[in-house]
Amino acid sequence: MNNPIKSLTRREWCLWLASLAVVLIANQITPELDPLTMTAALVGVTSLVFAAKGNVWSQVLMIVFSILYGVISFRFHYWGEMITYLGMTLPMAVWSTVTWLKNPSKENGSEVAIQTLARRHLAALAASTVAVAAVFYYILKLLDTPNLFFSTVSIITSFLAAALTMLHSSYYAVGYAANDVVLIVLWIMASMENPVYIPVAVNFAIFLLNDLYGFISWKKREVLQTA
Repeated sequence: MNNPIKSLTRREWCLWLASLAVVLIANQITPELDPLTMTAALVGVTSLVFAAKGNVWSQVLMIVFSILYGVISFRFHYWGEMITYLGMTLPMAVWSTVTWLKNPSKENGSEVAIQTLARRHLAALAASTVAVAAVFYYILKLLDTPNLFFSTVSIITSFLAAALTMLHSSYYAVGYAANDVVLIVLWIMASMENPVYIPVAVNFAIFLLNDLYGFISWKKREVLQTA
């Protein structure tokens, strides 16, 4: 578990610092500063930058982010988000930490080896996604969760993203990017009721940019590893 900061390129430093700056500004200009939301966003952005490098520290930070985001979701009664991140994303991040440590890249031991998905992986993902969607939709409906449809879609994309991360596939970032889009919509809806949640929507917009960079970065490394 090498220091991931030492391996950042100039472009990645710029992306990281710019993301942190936007998060800080977005949280400062709101009528009511929420330290928990700001801290979660800073941790989340840092996790995504390290994830783009394939560094296992990203999964450690994802564990921390899941706890913080679960608390934020609890306060707005977004039960789906709370259950997803505390009951699914967090344990899968722990599992991903183990799998990433066990599968270092031959070219660079500080990066995880990228796995090409086989048919059995795709079949397992499809079956488990359907099961997760059905179970969580029923649970969220019982809990009278706000914005039920988007909350259910968020769970589906979160599960796929976490599962693909655990499988150390380059498409993990596509899953998280899709989840970011859904969460931007969810928190815009929440901010219409309480402006204090505007920074959360901004935070996930920054997450989206970082996840797109992560996908590009992993695809480049995948080409190198294959060669």
